[in-house]
Amino acid sequence: MPADLPKPDLVGLQKALGHQFADTTLLEEALVHPSANPRRSRARSARRGSSGKTADAASRDYNRLEFIGDRVLGLIVATMLAKTYPEAAAGELALRYNALVKQESLARFAHDLGLGEYIQFSRSERDSGGAGKPAILADALEAVIAALYLDGGLAPAERFVAKHMQPQLAESLSGAAKDAKTALQEWAAAHLQQVPRYDVVSIEGPPHEPRFTVSVALGEGEPELGRGGSKRAAEQEAAGRLLKRLGGE
Repeated sequence: MPADLPKPDLVGLQKALGHQFADTTLLEEALVHPSANPRRSRARSARRGSSGKTADAASRDYNRLEFIGDRVLGLIVATMLAKTYPEAAAGELALRYNALVKQESLARFAHDLGLGEYIQFSRSERDSGGAGKPAILADALEAVIAALYLDGGLAPAERFVAKHMQPQLAESLSGAAKDAKTALQEWAAAHLQQVPRYDVVSIEGPPHEPRFTVSVALGEGEPELGRGGSKRAAEQEAAGRLLKRLGGE
């Protein structure tokens, strides 16, 4: 934490995180926005100096922790989804994953936590509404997750993420799926003046647990397949795959 910045009161935040830090400097670092790093500009002018000085200056804001936290969050969410939906195809898991870790979702997560009031900003950044900017909230949240991981291992980070993301799991596919189909429809209308055509290729498995395979195509183009536990889920996967192949995502 830069010496000229007041330290935030982290007692309430640690309670919300469900973890008492052994090294609170990790949490403090996770809450320093780059604009509040008084040594970053000096680090740029001292690039010819020792690498140690540059690294020390860079560690005074959340950028390095955000880098770690992005990977930790990815592992936790991917594992959580695989355990929650053991029969889901990889494409369906990917749709759910993207819906949970996108910037808007993480920013809402951070907002509900009240994280913005703990982040240290320069005066100009705070006056411009930095505490409410989705990109900043998402980055700070990932930095906090890294701090949890580095201080206590994977367990406290997993508990924190699961507690706040569990309610969103059931909704994760519908939001992502709607985006995929809508995006494909909009892309097709804009570029080809066509409407995507969906067809059920097969339905397998017992009546209480069917597995749908659906194809989607544009005009005479090569179709793309999607699979899922419902017709809708299969359509969403197929739409996402075709959109990716066409370069429209």
